[in-house]
Amino acid sequence: MKVKVLFFAGLREQLGTPGEEVELPRDVTTVASLRSYLSQRGNSWKSALSEGKLVRMAVNQDMVQQTAAIKAGDEVAFFPPVTGG
Repeated sequence: MKVKVLFFAGLREQLGTPGEEVELPRDVTTVASLRSYLSQRGNSWKSALSEGKLVRMAVNQDMVQQTAAIKAGDEVAFFPPVTGG
C-alpha cells in the first residue's frame, strides 16, 4: 500500500524533506503504526517522530488521532502542535 506522507514546519526542516510517497508493509494500517514505521529509519527520524514527541497528524487534510486508519492513496501529514505564519 502506498501513501503520500507530508512534513511541515520544524519536522520538514529536521527531516530534510517536505514529503514522499511511501510503500508500506501490510501491518502498517494506522497513523500510529506509520509514525512508528518511519521512526525506525533512525537518527533524525527517530528524534522527530518518537512517541514522546508532540506531533499533530492529519489524513486527507482532516485532523486525526493516532488510532486513525490509513489506506492506499491517503495523504498523511505530520506537523508540530503550533506552526507559525
